[in-house]
Amino acid sequence: MARRITYKFKNQAKEINFAYDKFNNIHEAVAAAEGIDLTSYHMMEQQVMMTSKGKSAVRDFRDREFAKMGFSDIYYIKDDPKQQ
Repeated sequence: MARRITYKFKNQAKEINFAYDKFNNIHEAVAAAEGIDLTSYHMMEQQVMMTSKGKSAVRDFRDREFAKMGFSDIYYIKDDPKQQ
């Protein structure tokens, strides 16, 4: 089932479709939509995973790195059941 994601890239609001069969998470989807290569990000993320004891370190790393890339306010758009 396709979902919608809203995000800001360099303070410009955008919306894209998202499906788990194409991307592992919404952050990968927004990076792909903007044409950003995440190879070095994934290598650093793996290092953080191996050295940290909890998921919060990985989440903090991800949030900081995506903010440096220019992303903010990355969210799923909730479906309104009244419109269906």
